Amino acid sequence: MKIVGLTGGIGSGKSTISKILLKNEIPVYNSDKKAKLIMAENEKLKIKIKSVFGDQCFINGKLNKKHLSKVVFGDLENNMKMNSIVHPFVHSDFIKWTKKFKKKYVVYESALIFETGSYKKNDFNVLVVSDENKRINRVMYRDKCSENQVRKKMKFQLNDLNKTNLCDYLIYNHDFEQTKKDVYKMINFLNRKFHCLT
Repeated sequence: MKIVGLTGGIGSGKSTISKILLKNEIPVYNSDKKAKLIMAENEKLKIKIKSVFGDQCFINGKLNKKHLSKVVFGDLENNMKMNSIVHPFVHSDFIKWTKKFKKKYVVYESALIFETGSYKKNDFNVLVVSDENKRINRVMYRDKCSENQVRKKMKFQLNDLNKTNLCDYLIYNHDFEQTKKDVYKMINFLNRKFHCLT
């Protein structure tokens, strides 16, 4: 089974692409959503997070998202530390998840494939890019936050130019109808590349 990484900066539209892939019966593992779930449920991971970032990361056993967001997006070193703690647990969960499918390839969706170096574990990497203002507006609308808060998060991700040099396939997400066509082109390309029909 081949692993296709799907990534892009915050607000680039990874989820939009994932929805189209899922409609075409291509399994997609959303690592960012899964990470939050694992952080909330895995006791070993909770202990590790508390030992590094303090007990206030959890309130009555539940993830204190507000506090964690401040910690992780307030300091680059903390951001890298958190990723290094959480990523092995997510990767282990992903490997278990892949065993549920008999497909030629599955998709691993993550915002930080290039930042964490995990793109090296994938067989193919797809980058989604979009206009910065569109990205900011999407995230502001989605997360009910300010432009300043979005820009703060953007600082912790590589810029598109650096990521473009590392990816195998690029999707420009500017217009939904065009994006949809481009995703279908990519599916056809992957099917040919991995000699399969989905």
